[in-house]
Amino acid sequence: MDEPRWLTDEEQKAWRQLAMLMTLLPPALDSQLQRDSGVTHFGYWVMAMLSERPDRSLRMSDLAARASASPSRVSHVVARLEKNGWVRRARSDRDGRSNLAELTDAGYRKVVEAAPGHVERVRDLVLDALTGPQVQQLGEICGAMLRRIDPDGYKGTRPLPLTD
Repeated sequence: MDEPRWLTDEEQKAWRQLAMLMTLLPPALDSQLQRDSGVTHFGYWVMAMLSERPDRSLRMSDLAARASASPSRVSHVVARLEKNGWVRRARSDRDGRSNLAELTDAGYRKVVEAAPGHVERVRDLVLDALTGPQVQQLGEICGAMLRRIDPDGYKGTRPLPLTD
């Protein structure tokens, strides 16, 4: 049997810091959005994906791919967003079989209202802690890891929200 490729002390430190960041950052973003706008971070993410489309709609399967989530998770969040009047489901006019998620005018207003506070929180927790070159490095590092985790997202078969 081959010996495992154990982490060096430097790799261990970097890994633990990344793991802690992955643990602490999502709830910090979520709590700000829930407190200030009454929407979860994932709900905001889904509405933001829809708001960037010219017709503010996506097939549910495409929305799941763009949100990097399972169809089931997207379906549940869309149901919650529907209850608030921010999203509605409709049948696709193109094929009559696909379900669409459509951002309503109220949902668009919610995204526009929530965006400044969310962006400020992202700046406060992430970007303001870094220099300009570090922000560029962060993008490159995240891109490298995303290509490893989700190579199809970078080959055009599953569009990611932002690519390099």
